[in-house]
Amino acid sequence: MKLLSVNLGRAKAVPYTDNPEGVTGIDKRPVTGPVWVAAPGPKGIGGSGLAGDAVCKLQHHGGDDQAVYAMAREDLDVWEHELGRTLADGAFGENLTTAGLDVSGARIGERWRIGPEVVLEVTCGRIPCRTFQGHLGEKGWVKRFTQRGAPGAYLRVIEPGEIRAGDAIEVVHRPGHDVTVALQFRAVTTERTLLPRLLAAGEALHPESLRAAREYADKHGG
Repeated sequence: MKLLSVNLGRAKAVPYTDNPEGVTGIDKRPVTGPVWVAAPGPKGIGGSGLAGDAVCKLQHHGGDDQAVYAMAREDLDVWEHELGRTLADGAFGENLTTAGLDVSGARIGERWRIGPEVVLEVTCGRIPCRTFQGHLGEKGWVKRFTQRGAPGAYLRVIEPGEIRAGDAIEVVHRPGHDVTVALQFRAVTTERTLLPRLLAAGEALHPESLRAAREYADKHGG
């Protein structure tokens, strides 16, 4: 398991974002050399966990529980085949493009060591939005991406440090529950009856998912 690329984005004006300021950092490109990774601060205040990476709509993106976004190269390859087009590393707006790691199959709370210093913890899947659809230029993309159910993972920073393309990735902790990123994603999008199952992941869950699971369980049981 290794890190194929580290991808950073700059704020860019585009016609398809719903950001009132009209800019987005979703167009991320691989960089060479080391990149510093650290917890950016609470959502709404902190942006990306990667130095030099732009997050332009802080109310929905960035913050400690969405500090880093990872996508498996294997999933990009599947989409390449289905869409009939090349998808470069970073094409989905991911900070980390990985190889040999089932990112959407990772368990909430799972921890990865990347290189000698950085430890990240899986929190939730990525919810597609209008900006993502506009960036790819694929009609009906939000629905299509959601139906596939392999959203990639957001992570929080447990131990800061530098990472770079080519670093080894090691799973250093895998929780005993069965709540994967894919399950969490389905629960908060298309199959809300699954929400109570998310409670097994506890505080490792993204706080918004944990709150939704608790509210659903209180109202409907489970």
